[in-house]
Amino acid sequence: MVSAFKQLTQFLELCEAMLKSMRTKIRKEIYRIKPYDLLEENTISDIVEWIDSDVELCRLRKPDFPAKHLVSYFAVVDGEYLLLVDHINAELWLPTGGHVEPGEHPRNTALRECSEELDFKGEFLIDEPIMVTVTETVGKTSGHTDVSIWYALKGDMKISLNFDTGEFNGVKWFHKDKLPKESDPHLGRFVEKLYATLT
Repeated sequence: MVSAFKQLTQFLELCEAMLKSMRTKIRKEIYRIKPYDLLEENTISDIVEWIDSDVELCRLRKPDFPAKHLVSYFAVVDGEYLLLVDHINAELWLPTGGHVEPGEHPRNTALRECSEELDFKGEFLIDEPIMVTVTETVGKTSGHTDVSIWYALKGDMKISLNFDTGEFNGVKWFHKDKLPKESDPHLGRFVEKLYATLT
């Protein structure tokens, strides 16, 4: 009969193997991104080094433990328009997104957050992630670092969205050439890269 200690050891070994497997999948997802500029090339290199350092990648406790953790951003896109949310905590207009849960692939995070925050089933506009950035947070939960993988999902401006009023003051469609100034510092670069990829 297998002892309780041996069962626990086997369980912990299985958990460790699963986490290593997910770390490998996240690294592969980062490598799917073609750098748009030198900044992103350096960012990818730094993030892969961070992933390989065996530190915890996902947020374990709100708002900021560990102080650096993974986020999936997704822009909902309809032609030349992007949906942004007036984020209560960040006090900025941002693409929708959320923290990657332990054991969760960032792509699944984007789809889960789309369902939770906008109440519709997301579909990727482009299969690959568009961009990756590292940003110090601001607003009510400032002081930690988001490693953000950016995706694009298909949108429809004609559909009324039932957004999460606990997280957002509102949602609004912005033309790609008229983005709000109060936003993520990398939004402009993301939009440039997104539409360069689409053409």
